Amino acid sequence: MISIKQVTDYLEGIAPLSYQESYDNAGLICGDSSTEVKGILICLDSTEAVIDEAIRHNCNLVIAHHPIIFSGIKKLNGKNYIERTIIKAIKNDIAIYAAHTNLDNVRHGVNKMIADRLGLINCRILAPKRNLLKKLVTFCPVNDAEKVRKAMFDAGGGHIGNYDECSFNTEGTGTFRGDENTNPYVGKKGEQHHEKETRIEIIFESLLESRIVSSMIKAHPYEEIAYDIYPIDNFYSHIGSGMIGDLQKPMKEKDFLLLLKEKMGTACIRHTPVTGNDISKVAVCGGSGSFLLPDAIRQEADVLVTSDFKYHQFFDADGKIVIADIGHYESEQFTKQLFLDLLKRNFSTFALRLSEVVTNPINYI
Repeated sequence: MISIKQVTDYLEGIAPLSYQESYDNAGLICGDSSTEVKGILICLDSTEAVIDEAIRHNCNLVIAHHPIIFSGIKKLNGKNYIERTIIKAIKNDIAIYAAHTNLDNVRHGVNKMIADRLGLINCRILAPKRNLLKKLVTFCPVNDAEKVRKAMFDAGGGHIGNYDECSFNTEGTGTFRGDENTNPYVGKKGEQHHEKETRIEIIFESLLESRIVSSMIKAHPYEEIAYDIYPIDNFYSHIGSGMIGDLQKPMKEKDFLLLLKEKMGTACIRHTPVTGNDISKVAVCGGSGSFLLPDAIRQEADVLVTSDFKYHQFFDADGKIVIADIGHYESEQFTKQLFLDLLKRNFSTFALRLSEVVTNPINYI
C-alpha cells in the first residue's frame, strides 16, 4: 500500500513547502493523507471538469500546479467554481494536492523545464532567495571531529553550490568543569579540564536544522554539547525565481520569437519592439514573472519570456530587453509532464495519468 502522504512527502522532498511564496497555498488542499492511492490525475488547475475526469478514471488523488484555494474559505455551499470543486472532490473521496511556487523556485522545477524546451545551456536561478541558509558551529575533541563532521554531512549539511562536505575547522583549547551530577567524557568531575578541540563550521539549508542538529548530537561524545546556529543573509543560488541561460548560438529576434511560439505551443506572443540585437541570453519565468524584469535587465538578458505583463509594464523594457509574454497557461502547461516524470521515478504500483482537460480560461480568435 502506498498512501497519499508517501506521495506528497516524496514531492515535498523535491520541492519543500517552505520554498513557496508567502501568498501561496501549496500542499494537501483536501483529503486524508493516510488514504491508499488508487490512481493519480495530474493537471495544471483542479477544476470541476478535472474532478469529473478523476472520477471516470478511478483516480483518488489529483496533483495540480495551481492551488484551488488561495485565500480562506468561510463557507462551502457551492456558490462558485472553487467551492463546487472542493465539494465534489470531498463527496467522491478525492484528495487534491498542489505544488506551486515551491516547484517554481527549485533549480530543477518549472523554469528549468522551460529552459530545456528552448535549448538553453549554462542555466542558473535568475533571482536567488535570501534567508534560506544557516551556519552551525560546534566544538568537539580533535579525535572525534571526523565522526561529527560526517554525521552532519550525511544529514545534508555542508552543501555550497555544486560542492558538498564543506566545512571550516580550527583547533584551540576548550575548558570546562562538571559538578557532582556529571559524567564527563574526558576529565574529572569537580576539576577544571583543558581539552584540545576542533571548532567545526558548516552551512546548511534552514529546513534541515532539526535533522542536522539531531545527527550532530548523536555523533558528539560530550555529555553537554556547545553549539551555535547563525542565520545567514547570503543568496542561495539553488533556490529562487526564474532562470537565465544561453542559447547554443545567437538568433535573430524574430527567429527566436517564432521558435518560442513553436516550442511553447502558444497561439500568440505579446512582445515589445525588437531592439535589432541578436538573442543570446534568455531569462524565463513560468506564470506571472513581470517582477523579474529588473533582474533580467541587470543580468543583461536579451529577452524575458514569461506572462501576465500589464500594458504600462511593457514600457519598462525601455529598449534594453525584449519582453515576450506567451500567456500564463502556455508558460506552465508542460508542468504536467514535469510531475509525471518526477512521479515515475519512484512510483509504479498505481496509474499515473495526465489530465486531458484544457483548463486555460483564455481563448484566442
